[in-house]
Amino acid sequence: MRKNLVVAIDGYSSCGKSTLAKALAKKLGFIYIDSGAMYRAVTLYFIRNHVDMTDTEAVKDALQHIELNFHSRDYQSHITLNGEEVSDEIRQMPVSENVSEVAANKFVRKDMVKQQQRMGKSKNIVMDGRDIGTTVFPDAQIKFFMTADPKVRAERRFKELQSKGDVTTTMEDVFENIAHRDYLDTTRVESPLTRAEDAVILDNTEITEQEQLDFAIEQVKLHFPE
Repeated sequence: MRKNLVVAIDGYSSCGKSTLAKALAKKLGFIYIDSGAMYRAVTLYFIRNHVDMTDTEAVKDALQHIELNFHSRDYQSHITLNGEEVSDEIRQMPVSENVSEVAANKFVRKDMVKQQQRMGKSKNIVMDGRDIGTTVFPDAQIKFFMTADPKVRAERRFKELQSKGDVTTTMEDVFENIAHRDYLDTTRVESPLTRAEDAVILDNTEITEQEQLDFAIEQVKLHFPE
């Protein structure tokens, strides 16, 4: 395959975008870029440093002090915030409850999009997020838009939190968080979540991770012939 091939995966929260993106990148030998992790890492920094989202100058200043990087370990993509590994902490509820607001900020989005586009200039990549196929890489060679029943998404997210030792968050908390994030993601002014016209819809409500990977691979083969 030639260089600079981009697979863009967008969709609702807790749809398994990262799971598919990681597996697809590994199968294709592409680099996986987790855009959602980038916004979560920024959110974590804002929480830790008590950045007031209503203070434009404070937000701009904070962004100047944030350095994000990805590295691979055990075939998994990990993110560092100013040199600190934060891959697990950014998945906790305090970040989940605030990430949509942070991601909706135009200054945050502008900074993250610039970093994401730079990553895609010289490598074959798989990137997942909310606006990859519409804003970050509108000319991506193949785009997927993932969706699933909200109750199923909540169940998956709840099990994920439990597996990581979270015993305080309830199923109701997760369902409400997902519903709230869906509303914010689809109604925000800056790059709202929407399906690109040329995106392939992937509803994984009733299919397994392997089945969705097989489906994605078949679509990739149609767009990226050997």
